[in-house]
Amino acid sequence: MNTLRGTGVALVTPFNDDFSIDTTALANLVDFVIEGGVNYLVVLGTTGEGATLNKTEQQLVIDTITKANNNRLPMVLGIGGNNTAQVVETIKNTDLNDFAAILSVSPYYNKPNQEGLYRHFEQIALASPKPIIMYNVPGRTSMNMLPETVVRLANNFENLIGVKEAGNNIMQGMQLVKDTPDDFLVISGDDDLALNLTLSGGDGVISVMGQGTPVEFSKMIQLGLEGNSKEAFVLYYKLMEGIKMIFEDGNPAGIKTILTHRGIIKNVVRLPLVKANQDLRARLEAFVDGL
Repeated sequence: MNTLRGTGVALVTPFNDDFSIDTTALANLVDFVIEGGVNYLVVLGTTGEGATLNKTEQQLVIDTITKANNNRLPMVLGIGGNNTAQVVETIKNTDLNDFAAILSVSPYYNKPNQEGLYRHFEQIALASPKPIIMYNVPGRTSMNMLPETVVRLANNFENLIGVKEAGNNIMQGMQLVKDTPDDFLVISGDDDLALNLTLSGGDGVISVMGQGTPVEFSKMIQLGLEGNSKEAFVLYYKLMEGIKMIFEDGNPAGIKTILTHRGIIKNVVRLPLVKANQDLRARLEAFVDGL
């Protein structure tokens, strides 16, 4: 799946002041990131506040992004959860025609062991008509899906085509690059480690920051894929402080601050998240102006 190499962006869901979905802003965001040079779009990921959207709203987000994208870039749809049977049911009942793949997070809260993680993704692989990118994010799920579990799944199911690795551990990412099949995608889920993992043989990133600074971020990852570390790191050091700051007050509070400053969305998040504090907002705005 070479179409899913490079910079994917986990799109935010813009809201109006009354917390309804701002479809105009969402369409503008799609144009902004495409014009900025990103390679694919991730719909209804964690950054999209999908957990706070009802089914009707989720469908509105899908429809709005699909229409705005107009087949310009491949799209990946987030479908995951901690109830395996329900995830399978959702996949079977979702129109996936417009999507290149599914992004499915490992189960959170239940804390399954490695065999439980294996069997969860086994069921999803058996049910899905589309390729699947597994998503390991122990900071949110409290369980780390170990490289040997990912390797076992990659070797046993052809439609498990990759992993979004967000364990904030470069050695774990490199282990995945080393041990998974050559055509298996190892995608960084950590903006701060994305360039290093790409230079180590990874396939790019599913990024939060990439939608706020699409030109710089996608160029950095492209240089990384080409092995041009010197020029890539020049861009990384320009982005480094911003990457650190956007997660200080929760995600997507930070990236929504940047997108608000750029005039693309309103700065509204849904509870239990709250807006970035005033100090952080000022620093993020200064960072954007400094670019």
